[in-house]
Amino acid sequence: MATKKDTAAPSAPAELIYCDKAYAQRSLFLPSGRELVVLRGRLVVPAGDDEARQYLDARSDFEALGREG
Repeated sequence: MATKKDTAAPSAPAELIYCDKAYAQRSLFLPSGRELVVLRGRLVVPAGDDEARQYLDARSDFEALGREG
């Protein structure tokens, strides 16, 4: 008797990558007090982090580069 195999690989949580157009390294603080850290001009946040995504999308010094993972 043949069994059906699940061929879909479990997916890792996707992350969003932002480019900081002004600084190579800095800390940003969200209105809630959380810290976001820019390193080497890049900032990576979980795709489901709506607070960080909205904050960064509203700023002209950040550019969304895409998803990772």
